[in-house]
Amino acid sequence: MNNPLLQEWNTPFSYPPFSKIKDSHFLQAFEQTLSEANLNYDRICENLEPPSFKNTIAEMERADKKLNRVASVFFNLASSDSNPTRQEIQTELSPKLADFSSKILTNEKLWSRVRSVFESRKGSNLSLEQVEVVKLYHRMFKRAGAELGPKDKSKLNKISSRLATLGTKFSQNLLEDESSWSLPLEKEDLTCLPDFLVSSLTQAATDRDLKGYLLTLSRSSVTPFLQFSSNRDLRETVYEAWASRGANGGKTDNRAIAEETLKLRSEKAQLLGYKSFADFKLENQMAKSPERVRELLMAVWEPGRTRAEKDAQELQALMVEDGFNERLKPWDWQFYAEKRRVIKYSLNEAEIKPYFQLENIIEAAFHCASRLFNLNFQSVKLETYHPDARTWEVSRNGVHLALFVGDYFARSSKRSGAWCSSLRGQSKFDGNEHPIAVNVCNFTKPKHGKPCLLSFDDASTLFHEFGHALHVMLSNVTYPSVSCTSVARDFVELPSQLFEHWLEVPEILNKFAIHSETQEPMPTPLMNRLLSARNSDQGFGTVEYIASALVDLSFHEQTTVGNPIDKQAEVLKEIKMPEAIRMRHATPQFSHVFSGDGYASGYYSYMWSEVMDADAFRAFEEADDPFDPKTADLLHDCIYSTGGSCPPEELYIKFRGSLPGVEAIIKQRGFGD
Repeated sequence: MNNPLLQEWNTPFSYPPFSKIKDSHFLQAFEQTLSEANLNYDRICENLEPPSFKNTIAEMERADKKLNRVASVFFNLASSDSNPTRQEIQTELSPKLADFSSKILTNEKLWSRVRSVFESRKGSNLSLEQVEVVKLYHRMFKRAGAELGPKDKSKLNKISSRLATLGTKFSQNLLEDESSWSLPLEKEDLTCLPDFLVSSLTQAATDRDLKGYLLTLSRSSVTPFLQFSSNRDLRETVYEAWASRGANGGKTDNRAIAEETLKLRSEKAQLLGYKSFADFKLENQMAKSPERVRELLMAVWEPGRTRAEKDAQELQALMVEDGFNERLKPWDWQFYAEKRRVIKYSLNEAEIKPYFQLENIIEAAFHCASRLFNLNFQSVKLETYHPDARTWEVSRNGVHLALFVGDYFARSSKRSGAWCSSLRGQSKFDGNEHPIAVNVCNFTKPKHGKPCLLSFDDASTLFHEFGHALHVMLSNVTYPSVSCTSVARDFVELPSQLFEHWLEVPEILNKFAIHSETQEPMPTPLMNRLLSARNSDQGFGTVEYIASALVDLSFHEQTTVGNPIDKQAEVLKEIKMPEAIRMRHATPQFSHVFSGDGYASGYYSYMWSEVMDADAFRAFEEADDPFDPKTADLLHDCIYSTGGSCPPEELYIKFRGSLPGVEAIIKQRGFGD
């Protein structure tokens, strides 16, 4: 028992003892906790008493608790601080865990007991939350193939195992393509680049023991380079390197993986009696059907494309002024959009960025959470998994609620993007389990002693992920399976996207948008221009996002799957994709969809949630106070603390009185003008 993953953690807040955990501990820990979980499920099956919530559902809630603890630690490390050993472990583990899940959810005896509890739920003395948990288990078993015959169950298990392997490989290929590419730059290549970007390029070279300047495929470097570099050939080189991730041929090419994944998902859906994987996946979401998803996306696509095409004409004119008579290309868009923003709003990124220091934006997020939900954040020293990760204790009125971990800087061992996860969920099932929320971002690490400066979009990303973290930390339910972010995929983005609104509150900008050198707050005229410009390139943002969502939906509506690259091209042609804009996530790098099936047929969910977040923030505007206590209490009780303990439609209606229409998002994106 020298394996710390198998011991009780006698640490502050029962935080994982990362300094003691070695990669060599994981396989042993998974082997033992998988074995224990199987025995726990066997005991449930062998119970001779009539099935009840207590002896079936409640016991299933605790059956794999130790396994989940090990998995939470491992998969957080695998995504935020990977290495070859962890990748090998993940490759070996993913099909084993998928097989374990499939065998549990297709176990005849377990299914019989779950079905019995489900059928007797009405008229029982179960609480509303317990009823939701019962319905969840019944749905999970049914959708996992519990009603299939032995032959089809075996086939489904093999499909699930293979899909887990493919998803892991897709992620690892993408990470390798991102971490292995770099571009040394000469001094003449830095023309027009702002100081903050030159500094990050210098730091990137230093981090690799090189001299000079180095551009990597970190989004926080690629985006400003495309915004500011006046060298069109270099912009094309960088853009194409970014756009070709996962499609460079060789062992890291993801195209064949995507095709096999789509074929297996279609086969799985049809085995389970669904027309397509999209029909299967959307059945238990708020949207319910592919038709409703497409209706929403197309309602916003048309005004978004119209705006983008109008913008393209303006950017093309700016190109001509610069002496380029070629057509506007994807690597030109951000450069000329930035130019147009300077002209139209007297605003540029280099002017804005010094006002958004990482430390101040973290404090701003804490401040808003404190004002809304009466939270206190206190920095604590714990053994983190990486020197860049930091921890805070979260409390209310002196009572401990949660831990928050912030891991903000890009590194080659971290996958790209930004996300929220948890090292522990919340429950009150076997005593109070306090959650540990983790936010991971990929901001460029500054030179030692210099502040980390964010773009306004970066700051919005931080607020977005912190909104997810609040959903974890404020969870107040009894059962683990419905705690924190265990909600419908098209509801889970509501708490995160809603929280972004508070970054735009003038009171917050006045307090936290402080210049890194002068220490002066952002001048009111500049703030007004910044807020006026927030929809300045909304046509581009809408088009690149919805194109990805429509391709995702079309992939999974298919009953006969062919080459996904051909299908992608077909969809983009059908919707008349503007020539100078590409999908936000092309198929070979679409990790939302292919690194697992969490967002498969579900990339639309950001927009579905945006319809609600636009309407939800209006509740505070109607109260004429962005921190109105009554509205904040209602928001806490209906959205942030309830997890999946109640259907999402009911939760939202309880908060706002009714579900919103698409008009809310049209107005928020500035297309109603």
